[in-house]
Formats: sequence, structure tokens, C-alpha cells
Amino acid sequence: MDRNQRIFTTSFASVYPLYVAKAERKGRTRAEVDTVICWLTGYSPKQLEQQLKAQVDFETFFREAPQLNPARRLITGVVCGVRVEDIPDPTMREIRYLDKLVDELAKGKALEKVLRTEPKPAA
Repeated sequence: MDRNQRIFTTSFASVYPLYVAKAERKGRTRAEVDTVICWLTGYSPKQLEQQLKAQVDFETFFREAPQLNPARRLITGVVCGVRVEDIPDPTMREIRYLDKLVDELAKGKALEKVLRTEPKPAA
């Protein structure tokens, strides 16, 4: 089994606490991690909790995502030595998008920047 297949069959719930721990070590919260995950996948917080309880693997987690955010294509940069925008496998690219978002959150980026949202003009 190659490396990609192993991550695809890994339970999302087994990696989720690592995402949260990474963010919390840098002063961020589980709620912020959940916001990032929900933004990327379209899961509601309740649906995210259901996926975690169901112990679905990464491949299923992304395949069943209600609506992958079209703005995720704005996520660029390097994760694990590979440019996320250049990853040919769609599932692996989604996994690395999530890794990149959690990295940015942990590095202290403002949530609005992590989520690639435009600041609202002052009224």
C-alpha cells in the first residue's frame, strides 16, 4: 500500500485531535479548527461531529463533504515539501489544503485570512 492510500484509509477522527492540539499549542481554539474544517468542506458543526463519531476515513470524509468551498483553490504554498496547488490527486490535494489551513491558523494568521475572505468595507 503506498503512502497516499494509507492516509486515505486513516480515520479522520484519529488525526483531528492532532489538528486541534497543533492549533491549541499556538493559542488557537478547537472552535477555530472546526470553523476552518467547516469552511473547507461545507459540513455544519453537527455534521462534522457526526463524521468524527462515525470514524470515517479521509477519503470518505472528503467524498461525503456537502460542498467543498470553491475558494479553497486560493490556498497555495508548501506542505510537507510539496506545493498544494500542484498535487495531482484530488483527495490528497483536499487533505493538504486542510493541513495548510491548520498550519496557517497555528502560525497566528487572522481567521479571515486563513478563510480567504475579503474584509468587509467600512460603512
